[in-house]
Amino acid sequence: MPAPSKIVDELEVQKWFQAGKTYAWMVQQYKDQYQVETSISMWANYRRRHGLQRRITRDDDLIPWHVQEKHRWRYDLIMLRLEARRREGQELTARDAQRLDSWRASLEEENAVVHYDPDTDDGFFLVPREDEDTDIIRRPPQKTTKRRRAD
Repeated sequence: MPAPSKIVDELEVQKWFQAGKTYAWMVQQYKDQYQVETSISMWANYRRRHGLQRRITRDDDLIPWHVQEKHRWRYDLIMLRLEARRREGQELTARDAQRLDSWRASLEEENAVVHYDPDTDDGFFLVPREDEDTDIIRRPPQKTTKRRRAD
């Protein structure tokens, strides 16, 4: 027999997902509102079981590298993540859209693409665009990411 659900109000939870509330917010909200202890993994499983849209976009064409932990919050990588969201048709905040537009304009002005070198302290660099560069990144000979695009 399956364990009873901790979900008190299904419609409320559906609205939270549609509004883009974070799992951490949902955990705290349930604790405050219903005195029910939940976990981030519970909310992630709920999303998956109910066929709701993934919270993150994975685009292994834009981020084909296995990015080291020390480089995961570098500005160029953050911008690549935003670009992936935009390409997937997800709505960006006004601030994120402005940041992305500005960053893209600087790539155009400098005629540059993003290159990743895991063996350096900075990791990400803007390098001059070459004839074989067809997108905003310098493609590696092969993808090394462990986080492939989800279908």
